[in-house]
Amino acid sequence: MVIGILQPGYLPWLGFFEQMNRSDVFVIYDDVQYDKHSWRNRNRIKTPRGPLWLTVPANVPFVDRPLTMDIRIDNTTNWRKKHLLFLKHNYGKAAQFSRYFPLFEEAYGRDWDYLVDLDLFFIEELRRHLGMADRPVVRSSSLRVTGGRIERLIKLCKHFGADTFYEGASGKNYIEEREFRDHGITVVYQDYHHPVYRQLHGSFIPYLSVIDLLFNEGPDSLSILMNTTAEVKW
Repeated sequence: MVIGILQPGYLPWLGFFEQMNRSDVFVIYDDVQYDKHSWRNRNRIKTPRGPLWLTVPANVPFVDRPLTMDIRIDNTTNWRKKHLLFLKHNYGKAAQFSRYFPLFEEAYGRDWDYLVDLDLFFIEELRRHLGMADRPVVRSSSLRVTGGRIERLIKLCKHFGADTFYEGASGKNYIEEREFRDHGITVVYQDYHHPVYRQLHGSFIPYLSVIDLLFNEGPDSLSILMNTTAEVKW
């Protein structure tokens, strides 16, 4: 069994969904320290002037090591209207705009309190629109797994009976593979080869939110996302 474990992100990039799609069970790692300089509350879209950050304003408490699941959204500004207008303005002429825009109208029409709830809503809806097969998606906070960084990951693998941990490329910087092998778990690192697809606004720009792919390629998005990925050797 293959497990993927990733922190939630706002309108994640293609590689996030590649990891999810290759996993038999996928854990949203939401009870770890919040990093305000990360992808938890922001991502990029394409405009005629290049990439543009869409950032959800967050109220980060002045406490030691606030957890991702505890971060509230700062709703003192109308960020939802702003993000919706940015999408309409920059993707209104995209081939598949009318197919997916109602999702964003619905999402930005709601009141959101916690950032993780917003992130999870979009993750679930985007994977559904991508046509990804259903698989268990579990929040780590619901499992109450304790321990150090590596110990917790191993416990999560063992909880689900996973023998393969599909980790992001950045895991090479801190993963001790021997510790996983001692528990009968093989670590496989993602080696994502970003696809080139149709885009608006000039030359191709990679590493944007997956919504750029959906607005431009629609029902073909999943095959584009998966078939241009380097072969994974389990």
